Amino acid sequence: MKVCIYGAGAVGGHIAARLAEGGAEVSLVARGEHLAAIRANGLRVETKDGVFVSQPVATDDPSSLGRQDVVIVSVKAPALPGIVAGIKPLLGDETLVLFALNGIPWWYLQGQGGMLEGASLPRIDPQSLLTAAIAPERVVGAVAYTACTVTAPGVIKAENPRNRLILGRPDGKSDARLDALAECLIRGGLEIEVTDRIRDAIWTKLVINLTGGSLAILTASTMKQALASPAISKTAQAMANEAASIARKLGCDPGDVEEGLRRLAVSTHKQSILQDLELGRSMEVDTILRAPLELARLADVETPALDLVVDLAVQRAKAAGLYDN
Repeated sequence: MKVCIYGAGAVGGHIAARLAEGGAEVSLVARGEHLAAIRANGLRVETKDGVFVSQPVATDDPSSLGRQDVVIVSVKAPALPGIVAGIKPLLGDETLVLFALNGIPWWYLQGQGGMLEGASLPRIDPQSLLTAAIAPERVVGAVAYTACTVTAPGVIKAENPRNRLILGRPDGKSDARLDALAECLIRGGLEIEVTDRIRDAIWTKLVINLTGGSLAILTASTMKQALASPAISKTAQAMANEAASIARKLGCDPGDVEEGLRRLAVSTHKQSILQDLELGRSMEVDTILRAPLELARLADVETPALDLVVDLAVQRAKAAGLYDN
């Protein structure tokens, strides 16, 4: 199986290492010092169950890689419109394109009916570039539970003792190509679930990322530190309940919100959106923070706690010069 990881940062690099361990023919699209280090020394991924060192083909020119069986896109959401042209030469007739992204994905409304019939979320697919370039039958959604950090060029640390991916097509259909990818990832040591309700999995994680991410931006803290405050903890509870209400109104199951909050309250890992703020990188404000509230408006769900905290977080991102929409 030929698999290209488009955006071999923390999560993408970790997936790449697991795929190589599972026997896939792996290539990476990366850039800068990270690319140079991988070319020179290979990709090193440090996990709780061992260190994986692989030698994938690495390039900043995706057109040099040829057609793939699967393309796994793991760039940050703000970068997606800029990589559309780069994805096209990787696509064969049967190529799947899997998006390992945080928040509401660009394809979320594909195949939706009911109250979302005819709705759009232009913030997360400006000019519909992705919709036009990638046919619905190619799309696979992914929700990653793996706390990863690039600790040095070419070196990634995965902090979780368990590393899990939930995969599924937006239309809920089974797919032999997706099953083959899942088997390869399992051989590489990841926990994999293939689901026919990928939007449920998106909301289960988003409830926590929306709550924790916005509070992290405002407190510059891990959630273990921030939620030690009773007032912040009470606000987080209200936010998570509102996010879960959006999911349920849209016909999705957000999972056990209380359990998610308990895990958040002991987390010592900095939320990825806070890492981006501190490092001066483009932030996933639209997909994690603003798109869920746009869906709330479409579904006629009141979200007073989220409205306030998210607006404050967005202003913080704007003040840092990392968001201008």
